[in-house]
Amino acid sequence: MDEVAAKAALEAVKQKFGHEIHVFETSTTSQTPDEASHSEETDDFYEFTAEDYYRILATKKEDKFLKTRKIREAEEAARKSRITKAVIRVRFPDNHTLEATFHPSETLQSLVDLLMKVIAQPELPFYIYTAPPKKQIKDMSQDFYSAGFVPGAIIYFSYDQPKGNDGAAGNSGACLREEIMSLKGLHLVTELVEPVQPAIEPEAEKVAPPPVAQEPKPAQKKPVKPKWLKM
Repeated sequence: MDEVAAKAALEAVKQKFGHEIHVFETSTTSQTPDEASHSEETDDFYEFTAEDYYRILATKKEDKFLKTRKIREAEEAARKSRITKAVIRVRFPDNHTLEATFHPSETLQSLVDLLMKVIAQPELPFYIYTAPPKKQIKDMSQDFYSAGFVPGAIIYFSYDQPKGNDGAAGNSGACLREEIMSLKGLHLVTELVEPVQPAIEPEAEKVAPPPVAQEPKPAQKKPVKPKWLKM
């Protein structure tokens, strides 16, 4: 598909669903969230060291004494104003990822509403979660900024099926609708604009430097023979 057709397809989906959407295949070499959540760390990993204590203490002192509440609120408002979108990537069990763009002030419910429109089987119950560690997202009333999903985040999708029900319909086949899967690998190619090179000015004619005027040497006076000297 050429660039014009790709742009038209992406724009049509954006107008229909209200969000910029991209689909691509998830790398199978990356660790799955289940593998990450089941991996165990040693006891030393969870040991609270003196260095950790002093680092946290220093951070709290800075926040409490060096910054007033109004200053912190002003800095927070400035950060929010600079961020205009949240890019959310939802990974599905069939090794595909849906990327959608939201405004940071939108709630997580807007993400669930979008998923209901793009998944192949919206009648099946599902949930979304972050990992690792695996944590199910339940509060859909918070916005993306408050949830810590700005400027972007990776969220995992799973059908809410009983344990051991491996033969469920939701665990087989494509997770996304054919219309959405047709966007797989569809990305706009940004035209590379070559920088304009400044016109090369013709070399100025080399002008010979003016000759340096040499000061005349003082004339040497001939020795005068004194009159009283007789040879």
